[in-house]
Amino acid sequence: MKNSIAKALFKSYPYSEYRKLVTDLLSEGKSTGNQQSESLTNYSKLNDARMNRLDKTTTIADEVVSKLENLDHKYIWLVISEGWCGDAAQILPILNKMALASNKKIDLRIVLRDENEELMDQYLTNGGRAIPKVIVICKEAGIVRSDWGPRPKGATELLANYKKEFGVIDEKIKTDLQLWYLADKGIAVQDELMQIIENIKYNRL
Repeated sequence: MKNSIAKALFKSYPYSEYRKLVTDLLSEGKSTGNQQSESLTNYSKLNDARMNRLDKTTTIADEVVSKLENLDHKYIWLVISEGWCGDAAQILPILNKMALASNKKIDLRIVLRDENEELMDQYLTNGGRAIPKVIVICKEAGIVRSDWGPRPKGATELLANYKKEFGVIDEKIKTDLQLWYLADKGIAVQDELMQIIENIKYNRL
């Protein structure tokens, strides 16, 4: 296993501890990450409330549950995240529900981007440190098999088309993106992660 992966896993959080970390920092008026600002703290507050809601309302499709329960191998999903990240707030509750449905075949672990720059820089998106990033590790062999993120294809296309037309990522497209997630109900994340698992199973990755 790569040294950066091993170091990150040592500092990683299970989902419940990550949620507690974000909430505890908010009680001190802070967000996760090296930079602190009022806007980042406000984003973190919105995300904390959003994750509370998604923890209660997110459901995993029956077909996906069946596949998760019958996985041939155990995996670690190591996710690079920060509390202020809107995409992470939409995606992490889905990953958690998938892990819970897997009969302990998937171990979800979360690390903070700014505390793991060496790891983050191995998984850049178009040269940027976009998050969340899911690193799929075969637990038995300790081998990275794939990665995914920072968002589903439909959401990526929405952002790309808006930026192409207007040249900016502004508050309107951020709102539109959250509405996209709301309408999708976590289906795209489930489908894309399960496609990765299927590709690993049949040695297509």
